[in-house]
Amino acid sequence: MESRSSSAELDALFADHRERLKRMVQLRMDQRVQGRIDASDVIQEAFVEAAQRFEKYEREREVSPFVWLRFLTAQKLIQLQRRHLGTLGRSVKQELQAGAGGVPNATSAVLAAQLVGNLTSPSHAVSREEQRRRVQQALDELEVIDREVLALRHFEQLTNTETAEVLEIAPEAAYKRYIRALRRLKQTLTSDADSFDG
Repeated sequence: MESRSSSAELDALFADHRERLKRMVQLRMDQRVQGRIDASDVIQEAFVEAAQRFEKYEREREVSPFVWLRFLTAQKLIQLQRRHLGTLGRSVKQELQAGAGGVPNATSAVLAAQLVGNLTSPSHAVSREEQRRRVQQALDELEVIDREVLALRHFEQLTNTETAEVLEIAPEAAYKRYIRALRRLKQTLTSDADSFDG
């Protein structure tokens, strides 16, 4: 009876967080495996893993349910990418190392493409590419942890508390890093807009 109740609870957790997990996978998936790995497959494999570990998680509850599911999903993403990229040789091993929280780092290129893609229309393709390059450069200048905070808060839409939990830092520190990263990007985008207007 207890395992049936646990199964129902796990089903509900995945139903509640599926879109957030999918967003994380799409943001952090290596471009070389896009088209070969589907985000839904990663989440399904994570669900199987979660079902095997759920009772232990419920006993210990060291992190919030979403952060736990996100960690398991990220681990499955890493495993699947290693499986698909292993044929490319050992040189990819370091590229697949997990970042903070056991999750592949979001690259500045992916973040810049998503950010600029949301801000400009397709009809401005040339200026958009130039802006993407400038935003990527600004992201590259951020500390890795600041870039991760930005990815977690802005792109994955985690709360400040969840971001702090994932990165294992104080909520105040997560908030300050997020504001600092936003401020730097805003300066870049403002200067870009001025240069385009000029």
